[in-house]
Amino acid sequence: MLDYVRLLETNNAIQTIGDDTYWLCVTRTVQESKLFPVPSYMLLSYLCCFYRYPELLRKVEARMKAEEVGDRARLMGGKLGNLSGWSMPTFYLLGREMLINFGMLGPEDAAEDVAYVMDFWRRFKLAQQREDGHLNAREFGQRVQHMPERRIQRFHAELQPCQAGDRLNNAAQTFLATISQYGFLVSCESRCALNNSGPYKLGEDREMVIRDFSDLAEGDYPWLDGVAGDIPFSNLTVTMEATGGHFYLMDDWGSFESRPEFTADKLTGVGLYTTDALSDGFVPVGMGSADELADTFEDLTERLRKATVELWKRMAGWSRDQMMDAGAIVYFSMIKDFAHLAGVYDVNDWMTIDVRADRFRGLFNDEFGRDFLGEMVGLVSLPTQQLHSYAMMQHNNNPVRYISHVPYAAIDRGADVPKLAPIGPGTSHHAAKQDVYTTSAGRMPLAEYNARAAEFRPAQMAEQYRFICDTKAKYTPNDERVQALYRLEQEGTPLAGRGAGLSRADVETSRSAKA
Repeated sequence: MLDYVRLLETNNAIQTIGDDTYWLCVTRTVQESKLFPVPSYMLLSYLCCFYRYPELLRKVEARMKAEEVGDRARLMGGKLGNLSGWSMPTFYLLGREMLINFGMLGPEDAAEDVAYVMDFWRRFKLAQQREDGHLNAREFGQRVQHMPERRIQRFHAELQPCQAGDRLNNAAQTFLATISQYGFLVSCESRCALNNSGPYKLGEDREMVIRDFSDLAEGDYPWLDGVAGDIPFSNLTVTMEATGGHFYLMDDWGSFESRPEFTADKLTGVGLYTTDALSDGFVPVGMGSADELADTFEDLTERLRKATVELWKRMAGWSRDQMMDAGAIVYFSMIKDFAHLAGVYDVNDWMTIDVRADRFRGLFNDEFGRDFLGEMVGLVSLPTQQLHSYAMMQHNNNPVRYISHVPYAAIDRGADVPKLAPIGPGTSHHAAKQDVYTTSAGRMPLAEYNARAAEFRPAQMAEQYRFICDTKAKYTPNDERVQALYRLEQEGTPLAGRGAGLSRADVETSRSAKA
């Protein structure tokens, strides 16, 4: 039920997201492509988000609460990082802003849905980032340190050392360049398949960043069927130790910047893992030795190169409608892994265009897409974004507001406020999705994937461990549950059996002994 306090919190979330998004947009490069109609498909995706997110998030919460999704997201990689956490409310709100400007929605319409999506976002993000105590990277001065100590220690201990010019360093650098290019193409020349977090301090001049790459294999995207069958992992996480620099920016778009610039000679350690809705934590990939890891990087690089060529061939034959569909689906489905975690994923929900959004397709030509998107997210010049002349927006001082608040008079309307119709069958110009999904437990049909995900609960998410945080470990390291939780993380690593209470120097010693 919408009440005054809930609406106050809703508008606070809207304002926070708007301020953050404006800063991200004006300090980053323009999103454009010579192949894909990026601005146009982005606008189409925002409408899909507005029409579908409220119902789809409630479907997830019928099985798994937002805060538990956040807890799971904190303990795994894949498409659950800070980029998805930013996109969920932002894309939804931008779809709403478009419809208000089109005259098809009042700012008070669907107020209960708006409040619900903002509440889901807040609970998810607070749980995901409970270890650093922030809601997003903006609150942390553009830094994301959501991993618990035990996981950082494990990643630190397992880093394989390398140096500029050696085989592992060269293999890792080539792999990172190749997988970034492939992920860029998979996500229709966007950055939606990449996410970065950190940094974590390993020493006086050493830091570790975590890089996640998602949707690599045959899985959710129909355009990867028959293209990515040779890629064995849908998600890969790369841990990187950098020496001689500081990562001063790690924002919610997954971008990072360092001083001095991060170059190949600064990569002094690397690790590789996979994880998904069926994995019990991060599973090492080729981590038995430096040579094995180099072999793995080289093998994956060759597989990714072949898949990139095949994907280029497929996309070269696409119509504009197919490009629009694929790009819009990539953006809209940024949070699809919420449904995978809950075991409620449905192809129609996530891999089709909502027909209510599709009504606007003819409007989104290249010129309109470029100009309207630019006005909305850069110039902030749309009619709905104007305020009284005394106001000053954060970061630009003009009398504008990025995203419209919900009027408090919506409370007086009660049940009279219009609501969205249920989701119906979607539309797509792509071939039907083949029923095969690449997971950490092997390839399987969707029904099996959903059933297994619904039943699965990682060992570290057991009730006796769920609320053990770094603060608990700090003050009561000898508590039996704390020790057991740390040992769960340490199984099969150089820290096996050590439990809680290790210092960074202890971990470094274990790493040196391993080498």
